[in-house]
This record gives sequence, C-alpha cells and structure tokens, in this order.
Amino acid sequence: MRQRLVSLWKGNRSFIIFVVLLLAFRSVIADWNVVPSGSMKPTILEGDRILVNKMAYDLRLPFTHISLLKHTDPARGEIVIFDSEAADKRMVKRVIGLPGDWIAMHDNRLWINGQQIGYSDAETAAPWQDRIENLDGVEHWVRWLDQASGLSGFPPVKVPDGHYLVLGDNRDNSADSRVIGFVPRQEIVGRTRHVLLSLNHENHYLPRPHRFMHRL
Repeated sequence: MRQRLVSLWKGNRSFIIFVVLLLAFRSVIADWNVVPSGSMKPTILEGDRILVNKMAYDLRLPFTHISLLKHTDPARGEIVIFDSEAADKRMVKRVIGLPGDWIAMHDNRLWINGQQIGYSDAETAAPWQDRIENLDGVEHWVRWLDQASGLSGFPPVKVPDGHYLVLGDNRDNSADSRVIGFVPRQEIVGRTRHVLLSLNHENHYLPRPHRFMHRL
C-alpha cells in the first residue's frame, strides 16, 4: 500500500499540488456558491453563482473555521455566507442585527433599537410586494406577501454577544434567524457582493448574461 502511494505521488505530484493549492485557495481566499433557493429574492435568484470573499472578516486556517487573524466584523446590511450548525447546511442571508441590538418586526417592517427602518414603495405584483429597505444607508430590495404570514412579525429580541440576526430578503419565504436562531460569529465564513454567473433553472439552465458579475 505504501509503495502504491509513493508511486501515485511521484507520477502525479504536480497535479496533486495544484489540487491542494486550489482547494486551499477556495477555503481561505475566495470561493463561489450556487444558490438553490429563492430565500434571497429579488436580490439573488435561484441558479446564481455568487462570489464569496473568504477574507472579508478573517484569515482562517485552511479547511477549518479557526480564525488566525480577524480583519473586521460583519456590518449591518451585508450579505454573509455561514455554515449553520442549526440548519446543518451552508446559508446565505443578510445581516440585520448586530451584537447588542434590539430587533423587532411588525407586518414585515423592521424596528432596530426602537427606530423603524425606512421603506420606499416600489413594485407590487400580487401576491408579492417588492420594496426598498434602508439599513444604515444600505439600500436593497426586499419582498413580502400582501397578506401577513407566520414569518411577518416577531417581538423585540436582543442579539447576544458574538451573534448576529440574519434575514432573507424574501421575507415570507426564508428559513433565517426566525427559524434557526441567532448566528454565531465563528460560523460566518465570508461575504458576497457580486454574482459571478447565473444559470436559469426554469429555462433549460441557459445562462443569464445580464447577471454575470452583477452587483448585489
């Protein structure tokens, strides 16, 4: 067995080193993730391949969640990627509540530390409403149902130290902190600001050229 491994190494050394370096690059520096669900509509669509900056917040030990050097912490309004232990999968959501914040929601409208967040009327196409939400100057689209759902409100909650409250932009169709709870800081692996490329699942996986390198 040992001789076979030695022979395999000698015959494929360059390829093995390339693969290891590529995997390390994707683990530490940058990666891409396929978005399979509509929980971030209308910002991110099913079939988008989002570009993930793995060094946005930390320099991590390759293939682990161990932070070797912290650059900064997630800011309100940013879209983060995290490996959720509660959901047992990788997720993409928007940061709403920072550690120490008080967050509430009434009829899909957010209140942060006692202040209601601003919303601009945008587009309505029953049964959905698309509006522009302003989070500390970060303006982005959100979507909710015309009629209130079980996810359209919650009483004031305080975000614990070392945790974040995250929501999907598709507010009535997202398993986020309202379902899985607060997200621990160490689970957050990166930030996304661009769609790398996009394939339309509803049209034979044809490319959506207008979404290539689309700014989120």
